[in-house]
Amino acid sequence: MDVSYSTAGTAAFERKRYWDEAVSSTYFPLDLRFQNAQEFSGELNVWDLGAVSLSRLESDGLLYRRQKRHLLHEREESYLITVPEKAEISFEQSGKEVTCKPGAFLVERSHLPYEFSYSAKNTLWVLKVPIVALRPRVGLPERIASLSFDSTRGTGALFVDMIRLIAPRLVEMDASARDMTGKHLVDILAMSLTSDERMLMSDATSVQLGHLHRVESFVRANLARSDLGPQTIAEACGISVRYLHQIMKQQGTSTCQWIRLQRLLRCDEMLRDPLCRKLVSEIAYALGFGDHAQLSRHYKAHFGLSPTEARERYLKERVPASG
Repeated sequence: MDVSYSTAGTAAFERKRYWDEAVSSTYFPLDLRFQNAQEFSGELNVWDLGAVSLSRLESDGLLYRRQKRHLLHEREESYLITVPEKAEISFEQSGKEVTCKPGAFLVERSHLPYEFSYSAKNTLWVLKVPIVALRPRVGLPERIASLSFDSTRGTGALFVDMIRLIAPRLVEMDASARDMTGKHLVDILAMSLTSDERMLMSDATSVQLGHLHRVESFVRANLARSDLGPQTIAEACGISVRYLHQIMKQQGTSTCQWIRLQRLLRCDEMLRDPLCRKLVSEIAYALGFGDHAQLSRHYKAHFGLSPTEARERYLKERVPASG
C-alpha cells in the first residue's frame, strides 16, 4: 500500500510527533532530534514493491537515532539503502563513521544501533530491503553495512537511475508488476555491491577476492545442477579444489555447507514469493536437492519450520487482518 505524509497540514505543536510516527512506521522505530520542531518541514512518499519498499523523503535537517531499546522486539532484519540528492549525510554504526554525499549511496543495518543525520534541507531516496531478499544475492550482507558506494558510474549509477525512473510509474503498475520491479531493483543493487572489494574479507588478496566473486556468482547461477560440488565449481572458475576450499574457509564455512545454504536461501525466497506456484517437491528438484524429504529436512534444521509451514506463515503475514 502506498502512503504519503506531509507536515504542511499539521499544526506546529504536533509536527514532531507526526514526523516521528511517519518515519517509524515507514522504516522502524527511531528517536528524532529536530533543529526546530515547530518550524520543521517534511514530506514522505512510500511505495510498496512486494518484499521491498521504496520511499522519497524530503525534509529540513534532522538527527535520527536507532537505540538498543528499539531492537528488543524486532523480528526481521532489514537494510536501508539511502541515496542523498541535495546534501551530505553523516552516519555512525558499530564504531564506523562515514559521510555520504550526493553521487553515492549508503547502506544501513536495522539490527544494530546507529546515528544518522544531515544538517541542511535534504532529499533522500530509500530502498528498504529485508535481509532474506538480500542474502541470497549478496552472501554475507553484513560485510557491506556502514559503507558508502559510488553511484556516478557503472551498476551503482544504474541502480540509482532505476529508482528515480520507476517511482513516477508505480501508480500504473499492479501488484505483480511491482513485485517483479522490486526484485529487479535488488538484483541491480546486488551487482553494484558485489563489484566492490570492500564487502569481501579484508585480509584476502585481490586475486582471492576475484576468485571468490566468480565462485559465488557461479554457484548462485547453477543451484539446479545435481552435480554442483567442489570439483564442478573449481573447474568452472579455473582454480584447484584445494584453493577453492581455502578461500571458502576464509569465509568461515566449507564449500558444501555454503552451497547448501544458498539453496536453502533461494528456497526460502521462492516460498515467500506469492507469484511462485511451484510445489515444494518441484522447488526441491529445481534447486538440486535429491527429493522433497531432503529439502524439508535441511530447511527445517535451518529455519525451524518445514517448507510447507513456512509458506503458510508467509501467506498469512501478507494478508491484512480483517476487521
